[in-house]
Amino acid sequence: MNWTQKIRQFHRWLSITFTLAVLANFAVMGKGQIAVWVGSLTLLPLALLLITGLYLFALPYANTWRGARRTDP
Repeated sequence: MNWTQKIRQFHRWLSITFTLAVLANFAVMGKGQIAVWVGSLTLLPLALLLITGLYLFALPYANTWRGARRTDP
């Protein structure tokens, strides 16, 4: 398994983690006063999703750029 596949798999698991954190946040919000850590529980997966998502978004463009660069004489 290469790095791109590992990052893609990590991104998938992060999205599941983020979804569960958001659902937990909504569940606690309905009970009144919430702790600060519950509200910020979604920030770490969200930041990691941003980093991995930007990498996966830029990957096709980088491959095209690298491929076009190799074919030039």
